[in-house]
Amino acid sequence: MEERFYHQSIKIIRMTNLQKNIKVFEFTSENLATAKKHIAKYPAGRQRSAVLPLLDLAQRQNGGWLTTESMDYVAQMLDVPAIKVYEVASFYSMFNLKPVGKNLIQVCRTTPCWLRGSDNLTKACKDKLNIGLKETTQDGSFTLVEVECLGACVNAPMVQINDDYFEDLTADSMVKIIDDLAAGKKVKVGSQVGRQCSAPVEK
Repeated sequence: MEERFYHQSIKIIRMTNLQKNIKVFEFTSENLATAKKHIAKYPAGRQRSAVLPLLDLAQRQNGGWLTTESMDYVAQMLDVPAIKVYEVASFYSMFNLKPVGKNLIQVCRTTPCWLRGSDNLTKACKDKLNIGLKETTQDGSFTLVEVECLGACVNAPMVQINDDYFEDLTADSMVKIIDDLAAGKKVKVGSQVGRQCSAPVEK
């Protein structure tokens, strides 16, 4: 993408948002440099292929969720219609279209995890946090959602909290993780029963 086009695009975004009295979103200098590196991985005219990493950058910069302004910004950077970015952001559960808590708990509910007790994990989270699915605690510390397969089936049931996987869970170990996170303690990621990767559990 030409540097001139980028600066023209940003100017358009700023003018439009100022007219609407909307807070302008733009990448920090560090994230902008990272975004340009992602775009440079693709041939000229194929920059839209960088939409996923750019949305991820925008979400992380914006406190864990994507505003319309941040998605419009990515669309302008990639020279694609905004709807193309909205389609991607609304399709993948990794993107959040409304604010989430400091700790985003994603309970896998697909068949292997369900057979191994994922419903118990969801109930434990609801009871402990006093919230339902797609809700956030009043202090903004936790948001609870259910998602489809996260790819750790052999260590089911499991949840993803922010960027970390917690596997081989029970209702009790799930509650302990929540307690530790709430207390600001370091939590053990990966298997909660001491297995190495997906090796058989020692008896």
